[in-house]
Amino acid sequence: MQHFELKGQTRKVGNKAVIKAFRKEGLVPCNLYGSGVENILFTVSDKDLQGLLCSPYSFIVDLVLDGGKARTAVLHELQFHPVKDNCLHVDFLAVDEKKPIAINVPLVISGHAVGVQKGGKFSQRLRALRVSALMKDLPDDIHVDISDLDLDKKIVAGDVKLSGVSILTDKDAVICSVRTTRNTAAAAGEEAAEAPAEGEAAPAAE
Repeated sequence: MQHFELKGQTRKVGNKAVIKAFRKEGLVPCNLYGSGVENILFTVSDKDLQGLLCSPYSFIVDLVLDGGKARTAVLHELQFHPVKDNCLHVDFLAVDEKKPIAINVPLVISGHAVGVQKGGKFSQRLRALRVSALMKDLPDDIHVDISDLDLDKKIVAGDVKLSGVSILTDKDAVICSVRTTRNTAAAAGEEAAEAPAEGEAAPAAE
């Protein structure tokens, strides 16, 4: 999985006025915690953070605080403004390359579903899967081939198999499907009506 370097400055616990002042300066209050790691409060530039949040990919984050040694982490929880939609606070979870990491990995759909070629409608319900794996085994994305997806069929999370990776998303969660539409059903009915019954000759051409 790709890494994203994010620089920040440690901070002390502050009241609402202090936190508000940070945000006016274009800084986002953050928190780093995890097993065996002392809770660390810090701020990052909102502009730098957008590079991480606005990407369609998931990243292992290399946090460089006060210019020191990078600490490896993943995004854990985000708080956004209810109206302006800007990020107000971020929680990062420290991770260890020797222990499994739980993270969301984006899905990449490929192929042309046979059901769509028959007139069905394709629908994608999930954009990412929650997985767990060692850092070295984490994929940048998960490819799902829909070429064999027929009418009224679906692909669920349990259908995805990756070496060295455990899928944490509910195995029955639907990733995508193709459903029959009214036009598809009508066309199928017309074909059935036009087809000669068994033992009957096809109508002669005029």
